[in-house]
Amino acid sequence: MPLDPSIAARLKRDEQGLVAAIIQQHDSGEVLMLGWMDDEAVHRTLTTGRVTFWSRSRGEYWCKGDTSGHIQLVKTVAIDCDGDALLVRVDQVGAACHTGTRTCFDGNDLGAVAAVPTATTAGGQR
Repeated sequence: MPLDPSIAARLKRDEQGLVAAIIQQHDSGEVLMLGWMDDEAVHRTLTTGRVTFWSRSRGEYWCKGDTSGHIQLVKTVAIDCDGDALLVRVDQVGAACHTGTRTCFDGNDLGAVAAVPTATTAGGQR
């Protein structure tokens, strides 16, 4: 069964037919990882309760946790205002990263200078 046409029409895919999927822990807001989905992966994610990705390197579908046991149970899926990204809120069981860390971002901070709100920036001005 294909992806619902009303959903497919809202997606803006890259040249490979993929859309970015940001995976977030539903209760803590922790950003776990980013993966890629084509229409079939989106359909499977929406209809099975498990997150399915398209592997760009292997050229195949994969469900998070099929080999590691670290599964992602879907709670909600939202599309952003431009249609070029999905936010998939999950209940992550175990590590989200293939390296064994909780998130793909653990230990990878780049040391950016943190902005401090001022009277100019606090009002939402650009």
